[in-house]
Amino acid sequence: MGADTLSGDPKLERIAKGNALALCATGTWTASFAPALERMVADAEKLAGSPQNIFIDVSEVAKLDTFGAWLIERLRRSLTKGAVEAQIAGLSANYSSLVDEVRRVRATPVVESSAITITGMLEQIGRAVAGVGGTFAGLIDMLGAVLAAGAHVLLHPRSFRLTSTVHHMEQVCWRAVPIIVLITFLIGCIIAQQGIFHFRRFGADIFVVDMLGVLVLREIGVLLVAIMVAGRSGSAYTAELGSMKMREEIDALRTMGFDPIEVLVLPRMLALVLALPILAFLGAMAALYGGGLVAWLYGGVDPEAFLLRLRDAISIDHFIVGIVKAPVMAAVIGIVACVEGLAVQGSAESLGQHTTASVVKGIFFVIVMDGVFAIFFASIGM
Repeated sequence: MGADTLSGDPKLERIAKGNALALCATGTWTASFAPALERMVADAEKLAGSPQNIFIDVSEVAKLDTFGAWLIERLRRSLTKGAVEAQIAGLSANYSSLVDEVRRVRATPVVESSAITITGMLEQIGRAVAGVGGTFAGLIDMLGAVLAAGAHVLLHPRSFRLTSTVHHMEQVCWRAVPIIVLITFLIGCIIAQQGIFHFRRFGADIFVVDMLGVLVLREIGVLLVAIMVAGRSGSAYTAELGSMKMREEIDALRTMGFDPIEVLVLPRMLALVLALPILAFLGAMAALYGGGLVAWLYGGVDPEAFLLRLRDAISIDHFIVGIVKAPVMAAVIGIVACVEGLAVQGSAESLGQHTTASVVKGIFFVIVMDGVFAIFFASIGM
């Protein structure tokens, strides 16, 4: 017995046995000897393609860990070519389960870059269309679940979580007022300044009031607020539900007999549906105030003349059109955010991807709904 075997250093010797070739492993096959083991296995892998049957004898291995077991399995896979299959022999009962577990690990297939073909492009388009269909199916499923939970709460009012709803109202509505008012105020100022700058060429400065009133109350006010809510509150909903999903808190709720939709989703949805019309109204008022301020300071339009022109330019219909959109957009944002949050898997990468998808899809569906409402109200003459 050599000094290497006594010291525990790993070895891999080649021994010819008739028509077969044996690779005898000895010593300690653990991560402590990683460099030496890697070199020995790499040299042995050069035997791949040999017509001889190959046996990997591990009966003299003193210690074996997951790293060593994986190297032995990797060597077996490398030497298995065509009809020649390498076999592991002399495996003790102590290490057989470890090697079997490593053997179940499938090698990751190497993704080869291929040329762009018509078939590949059509396949990508098909997968994208299927993904869109899955998105709509998830949204409809969540809508049905929320409606079912709402019906249950109506039949059993004691199950309604008022404290949670008020808490989310504070987060979504009250704490969002400063940023919503500030941004809409600035947007109103910009619209008025640009309108006056261009209308002045035609001597029609006063018509900026008409443009500002109709645009803010019907379109820009509620649309801008909805986009900001999708980025602020929608992403927060997705992150909160995703974190709960990662920590298995949602599974714990189901185990205790609670419905996660009723406990977690319904209060958030209700808070959002109530908050967005309030924020849209405050945003519209801030935008009109900012536009009036710029019209006075930059365009020379007296505040009294601004108010008189605004009263003649707008009607209650313009206000109703904007406010009616708000709760529908809020429902869309909430459903998208909750669907993405509950779809999070157990990794931080998944949480980030679904949070990003929540914001992007939320803004997309808000703009689509705004277009649908524009066509609808135009068709009924509002």
